[in-house]
Amino acid sequence: MPVRVKTASSKISIREELKVLRKIVDITSSDLDLHRILKEVVKIVNDITTSDSVFVYLFDEAKKKLTLMSSKIPHKKMLGKINLKAGEGITGWVAMENKPVAIIKDACRDPRFKNFDVLPEDKFEAFLSAPIIYKGKVVGVINVQHKRPHNYSDRTVNLISTIAKQVGGVIEHARLYEDLKTKATQFDSLIKVSQSITSEDYLDEILSLIVVVTAEMLNSKICSVMILDDKKGAELKIMATQSLSEDYKKKPNLKVNASVLGDVIKTKKPLQVLDVREEARYFYRDLAKKENLTSMVAVPMIVKDSAIGVINVYTHEKHHFTVEEIDVLQLVANQAAVAVENTKLMEESLKAREALETRKLVERAKGILMRLNNLSEASAYRMIHKKSMDTCRSMKDIAESIILMEEFQK
Repeated sequence: MPVRVKTASSKISIREELKVLRKIVDITSSDLDLHRILKEVVKIVNDITTSDSVFVYLFDEAKKKLTLMSSKIPHKKMLGKINLKAGEGITGWVAMENKPVAIIKDACRDPRFKNFDVLPEDKFEAFLSAPIIYKGKVVGVINVQHKRPHNYSDRTVNLISTIAKQVGGVIEHARLYEDLKTKATQFDSLIKVSQSITSEDYLDEILSLIVVVTAEMLNSKICSVMILDDKKGAELKIMATQSLSEDYKKKPNLKVNASVLGDVIKTKKPLQVLDVREEARYFYRDLAKKENLTSMVAVPMIVKDSAIGVINVYTHEKHHFTVEEIDVLQLVANQAAVAVENTKLMEESLKAREALETRKLVERAKGILMRLNNLSEASAYRMIHKKSMDTCRSMKDIAESIILMEEFQK
């Protein structure tokens, strides 16, 4: 004789349904704060179902993945980090099929179930999942769980599905608003980079500002600028980083022909690595493990169709950098390249100016020696050069001393 399992059930009155729908209307007319909206949705669903757990996952169409964004039980460290592919787990199945699922008991034994180990809810018995829909497309999933077996009535399933449909639009608009705020921040950051390039600050200060702004803009663990040094046999040397790690700052130069970042220089194209700790050609794997560096993207610094260096960015967690993120980083890299090139041109200009000034002083000093000591031009030059070598002073200093002595004698 089969054992009968007692299950709780969800009974909702019409009055309660109307009350819930009024709350949903309030949410849809609220401001576009995504975090607050999701928190309200969790509260409303929890009040209806008196559940032990409520999760809200949001779907990223570009990356084809669901991310846990809100929860009844505080999971602050897990929010934004628990991910499911479309079709993975019960939640992924609901997102892919655009259908609700209600499981009375033994949810973890369902063949579609995905165990995360870090979530105690994985051991809960009952599971209700409904797709959040906007314009016919799934933008997220609401999950309801009970520790004990629980009978989700058709009315409950329909109400949760209705809520999911009603909040789909406001959630999507809030996400778009968040994206706009992010892009506005990126735009402000790019303006800061542009302003730094036209400033009169030294190159070290400009590059330091660029890595700090870029790290903030892309929410990265470490951002660094590495410049090509042809004098040392085509090596990449770290010039700026916002990292506080002395080990990272002092890491040795990279050979272009024997490194992942060298490929960026040679191809003049961006490159990303999902996990540098597992990439055989990544030179600093031990340092990456120590500093908890995982995903990396590197873009070339291009000037006049030549790569003069790279800007690379790291994250803590595995991260697929989007085309938009790479494009923004490439804009920064190109501007940083301009700053480096401008500095080189300025240095060359100063050297040329100093060389011309030295030449003029030496010519004047030669004339004085020729007149006072009846020397030929070549002999006067040799005298200045010998004095420079004997005293370890520049020819400019010797020439200035000769001119000063003559002026004292007048």
